[in-house]
Amino acid sequence: MNPVKPAPTGTRATGAYAPKPGAAPLPRMIAAQAALETKMLLRNGEQLLLTVVIPTLLLVLFSTVDIVDTGTGEAVDFLTPGVLALAVMSTAFTGQAIATGFERRYGVLKRLASSPLPRWALMTAKTLSVLVTEVLQIALLTVIAFALGWSPQGNPFAVFVLLVLGTAAFSGLGLLMAGTLKAEATLAAANLVFLLLLVGGGVVVPLDNFPDGAQSVLGLLPISALSEGLRDVLQDGAGLPWGQVAILAVWAIAGLAAAGRFFRWE
Repeated sequence: MNPVKPAPTGTRATGAYAPKPGAAPLPRMIAAQAALETKMLLRNGEQLLLTVVIPTLLLVLFSTVDIVDTGTGEAVDFLTPGVLALAVMSTAFTGQAIATGFERRYGVLKRLASSPLPRWALMTAKTLSVLVTEVLQIALLTVIAFALGWSPQGNPFAVFVLLVLGTAAFSGLGLLMAGTLKAEATLAAANLVFLLLLVGGGVVVPLDNFPDGAQSVLGLLPISALSEGLRDVLQDGAGLPWGQVAILAVWAIAGLAAAGRFFRWE
């Protein structure tokens, strides 16, 4: 029997590949996870109902049918800022809470936490997914609002600041709920909060329609601060509304800090 001759030095045997273990660069992992999160969100029928269909129907219905007294001026000028705030809440809070809650229940988060993707990077990817979805929402609602005769005013930078702070505030609250409650409880609580804030958050019903005592309390809610702040800028042409900015900043810091402290991955 002829002995097997070793491969010459400096050559590679046919069919043999040198392994190169190691994680992909962190930015690439975050981008890939964010793209996956966005696709999953956009393919979910319930999420699309919350993030696209309901805000669109509210904008069209209340702008064309005289149901709620929105004060002087065109109804669409009052409603559009509130509906934009509702779109942010539906994605950053309600949708993210429900999706993350069930990912936690089914062990998806536990498995992802053991991957090379750090936990903070996973949360960053989720946040990027929320921002991408919000851009699509805002673009769609803006086109519809213009078709209904919307005439916005104010500084776009002020709008950007309010939307970013609102996203941070609602994201923190949504992750806090998803990371502390069971999935079924998160589903029920997130939808209940969505409905309550839709009615009492100044989205379609002006806060002036509530009693004075209730106005002072409702005005401290993140949805009220975001909708009223956007309304001050887009309808009244005001500068950056520092009062609403402060309220949103407090909610954002408190919500994200609490989510980071109490979030349970299992």
